[in-house]
Amino acid sequence: MRTIVDLPEEQVRGLDLWCQRERISRAEAVRRAVRDALSTQSASPRADAFGAWSATKFESRKYVDAIRGEWDE
Repeated sequence: MRTIVDLPEEQVRGLDLWCQRERISRAEAVRRAVRDALSTQSASPRADAFGAWSATKFESRKYVDAIRGEWDE
């Protein structure tokens, strides 16, 4: 797929320096940057959070009541 992207001059200069160092084209640099950005993104924030508290040893209702109790103090 082809796309057109507008970049500020500062980013273009940085991109050109990176391309020179790596001896790659701008297109390859952008492909690598997109690949790296996507690899750091999780599939779903919900999936990351699911079961996050499963190792806790308390009842959720008691925990919520305790937190709400702090509001009365």
